[in-house]
Amino acid sequence: MIENESGEDYLETILRLSGEKGDIHSVEVARELHVSKPAVTKAMRLLTAKGYVKIVGNHIHLTEEGETYARKVYEKHRILTEFLMRLGVDAKSAETDACRMEHLVSAATFEAIQAFMQKN
Repeated sequence: MIENESGEDYLETILRLSGEKGDIHSVEVARELHVSKPAVTKAMRLLTAKGYVKIVGNHIHLTEEGETYARKVYEKHRILTEFLMRLGVDAKSAETDACRMEHLVSAATFEAIQAFMQKN
């Protein structure tokens, strides 16, 4: 488990970028998250130590465990964004707020939102 928001943001970003491009480089992650390349390098060391990421050459890859974790975070993000938009929040605000909420919302609250979304 990752103890901070930024680690989850890195995993989610790697997942999204790898779906678009395949091979991911730290500069692309830095650009997407608006952080420095050294910040990405530090984060990749931590995520590698936790077993979520592997670096092959200069390419970043999610491990099986990392991909599973990233998919859960991304799914939460997607559902929260859609939920907020159904409430009438504009797309940009919904996206921004969902990114913050995905890290803070309790499992029980998220399950209730998810059940609501499935019914409606």
